[in-house]
Amino acid sequence: MCREPGGGSGVDPASPATRGTLPHDPGVAAVDIIRIIFAILLPPLGVFLQVGIGPHFWLNILLTILGYIPGIIHAVWIIARR
Repeated sequence: MCREPGGGSGVDPASPATRGTLPHDPGVAAVDIIRIIFAILLPPLGVFLQVGIGPHFWLNILLTILGYIPGIIHAVWIIARR
């Protein structure tokens, strides 16, 4: 019995007909957009919503105290990389 790689369904998951219909379609979720808005308004809150209270949260508080822009950059970076 000859089977195709990937289960043999014959459907290419990257074809235009199925693009956007996959359950784990990569992209920006609405929750990520909300976190980024919080990261711009209050950077430690954006980091807290993404990773909780941990080293990144405390580093972001320090960066925000030292300068608002470094806090925003760090918060958006934390949200974008996860």
